[in-house]
Amino acid sequence: MSIVEAPPATLPLLLEEVEVAAVRRVSPSFVRLELAGPALAELGPDGPLLDQRFKLLVPAPGAALPDLRSAGADWWTAFQRLPERERGTLRTYTIRDRVGEGAATRLQVDVVVHADDAHEPGPGCRWALAARPGDRALVLAPRRGHDFGGIEWAPGTAEHLVLAGDETALPAIRGILRGLPADARGAAVVELPLTADVPTDVVAPAGIALTWLPRDGAARGAALHAAVLAEIGAAAAVTAEVAAPPSVDDDEVDPDLWETPAFSSSGEPLAPAAPSGDRAGDVYAWIAGESRVVTGLRRALVNDLGLPRSQVAFMGYWREGVAMRG
Repeated sequence: MSIVEAPPATLPLLLEEVEVAAVRRVSPSFVRLELAGPALAELGPDGPLLDQRFKLLVPAPGAALPDLRSAGADWWTAFQRLPERERGTLRTYTIRDRVGEGAATRLQVDVVVHADDAHEPGPGCRWALAARPGDRALVLAPRRGHDFGGIEWAPGTAEHLVLAGDETALPAIRGILRGLPADARGAAVVELPLTADVPTDVVAPAGIALTWLPRDGAARGAALHAAVLAEIGAAAAVTAEVAAPPSVDDDEVDPDLWETPAFSSSGEPLAPAAPSGDRAGDVYAWIAGESRVVTGLRRALVNDLGLPRSQVAFMGYWREGVAMRG
């Protein structure tokens, strides 16, 4: 099935229809999709991908894909006005890679899927599992030459870098590692569902210690919490008591958890970056994943260890047991 190009774009982003060009189950918990369409010739950003996010709209089961392209800048209003059964599902993912050139450019995205029957898959997971070449979707993605946002990695002059996350953060951590300078120092810690999910193609500078933490049935976040506290405690020259993750009540988890040096979902005052000599061990930490786990890490690092919030980005990519809103 061929894709008809939309009229010449006037938006500072890509709001375009794409089709699935390839599907591959790369591990028990990941499906890799390659999305194609002539408009992807303009896929941004202009620099490294890093942790670049984009949105993917997939059709509801048995329904046609909504075409929001004619709505332009009012696409969200047009989406909200659609009957719920016709809207489809809007989800946010990280661009894993951009391959090819010109009209043959493809956008690669790795979608986390459940490898067992213990969890009810969400609509994005179901679509990825059922996707076949020729299936269509709509992307909202960065356009070359325009500011799209969607990148949180901003270490400034920090000398010790710490990246941490679960399976949903793996594509972003991969992209950040790929974009680091050769002399970067620090650590990357990634928790994955299974040993079979550990990738063999992640490239990191020699000074970045890369640690994989397969759960293989263990409690979510326990090993990640301990590893992050140990790494940041050592780097910041403070005492970090490595213990089990704290108990986090439901009402403590911000449903929109997104706390970075430049933005606070909870409305906290934004702290100016400290001069290099005054930074806590000159550490910068980027932490993403399940919101309850990230909340526990935030409490431990900011409240207990005293790491300035200007030196860390905490992002809740998803929340266990709660349907995401896109």
